Amino acid sequence: MIQQKEFSLPPFRRGFHLVTDIILESVGELPGEGIMNVFIHHTSAGLTINENADPSVRRDLDGFFDHIAPEGLPFITHTLEGTDDMPAHVKSSVAGVSLTIPISKGKLKLGTWQGIYLCEFRNNGGSRKITVTLFY
Repeated sequence: MIQQKEFSLPPFRRGFHLVTDIILESVGELPGEGIMNVFIHHTSAGLTINENADPSVRRDLDGFFDHIAPEGLPFITHTLEGTDDMPAHVKSSVAGVSLTIPISKGKLKLGTWQGIYLCEFRNNGGSRKITVTLFY
């Protein structure tokens, strides 16, 4: 069986934001066993799973991504939407736009310290559309 739900995350500032609880609240009850796919409909934001306990992880991830795709590089030509747009596209390609997570006993089978992050790569990205597909 396949079930699909589409919703929007509220706007977040640039950075890495734990959204596990928002996603679970939006989806509702999970099946006993299955797989959940989370997809973001944007080319300047991404999704990742990483440590959910120490906030310094979020700051370090943000710094790392800014290091590999900084604003203001002289060879960037896609600047119509602002200097943060093309670096955001690069970062989105590196982070990815979907996650697949097993479901077991009605819960996401994440590790003890794992959480789902919205990777907001724009200075003013706005709300972000998400589609969650459950396979069970």
